[in-house]
Amino acid sequence: MSLSVTQTQSIPQTLIRNFTEITKFRLSVSVVFSSVAGYLLGAETIDYYVLLLLCVGGYCMVGASNVYNQIIERDLDALMDRTKDRPIPAGRIGVSSAFVLAIVLTVVGLLVLYSINPITAMFGAISIFLYVSLYTPLKTKTPLSVFIGAFPGAIPFMLGWVAATNSFGIEPGTLFMVQFFWQFPHFWAIGWFLYEDYQKGGFFMLPTGKRDKGTAVQVVLYSIWTVLTSLIPAFGVTGKLYLTPVSAVIIGLLGIGLLYYAFRLYKEKTNKAAKQLMLASVSYITLLQVVYVLDKFIR
Repeated sequence: MSLSVTQTQSIPQTLIRNFTEITKFRLSVSVVFSSVAGYLLGAETIDYYVLLLLCVGGYCMVGASNVYNQIIERDLDALMDRTKDRPIPAGRIGVSSAFVLAIVLTVVGLLVLYSINPITAMFGAISIFLYVSLYTPLKTKTPLSVFIGAFPGAIPFMLGWVAATNSFGIEPGTLFMVQFFWQFPHFWAIGWFLYEDYQKGGFFMLPTGKRDKGTAVQVVLYSIWTVLTSLIPAFGVTGKLYLTPVSAVIIGLLGIGLLYYAFRLYKEKTNKAAKQLMLASVSYITLLQVVYVLDKFIR
């Protein structure tokens, strides 16, 4: 009897584990965080129901993209240490079951975002299309896949503003640019320290295809662009999106930290330096979004 109880208890736990893994829970939550930050920046008054819809719809869309991605790359995932224990290559979820889940998440996500406003649903649909139809298949063909992937990756921050205002303009465009440029040093850092593992799957993640000076130079250049773009709202040229001088200084200091680790990778060209840059980039975009939001509500 105790065995059956244990088995009964383990079934929900297994389902939850498989769901969180195949939808990449931590990544999806970080994307939803970006959308929430964008919403708070764009909203004149916070509608918590809309905010809930944005979280649910956003998670469904990102989760669906991740499921489609893992269906397409299941054979390649089985070759890499980083991904071989994912639910599909490990045999915990069948391809047909995963596909049904992806369809359900897509439909639910689009309907929920559409209930906020049609423009939000449109950008959500564009995001999932670019990620699944272009970025995923191009990863084994060309390093330009990172450029293509940066488009859907930059949409969430912008999506929140669109959800709040039902319009697209200079403000969400600026939020898009910030997250667009940020993705290059972030993903190239990951591509650097996981270079051997990515090679097993045949993925081209670095701009030159190698862990060399050319890649390191581009990491530094895109880090500079990221910081400069992040400071544009301080100059009063981005409509309702504005940064006070104090917040601009804070963003500038965060930017110095990001550039420090980018230059460190250029100097050392080691996996350790790449990991440090990846962590610094995650800290940068998270703190930047927090500062942007606090700046709006404190000033």
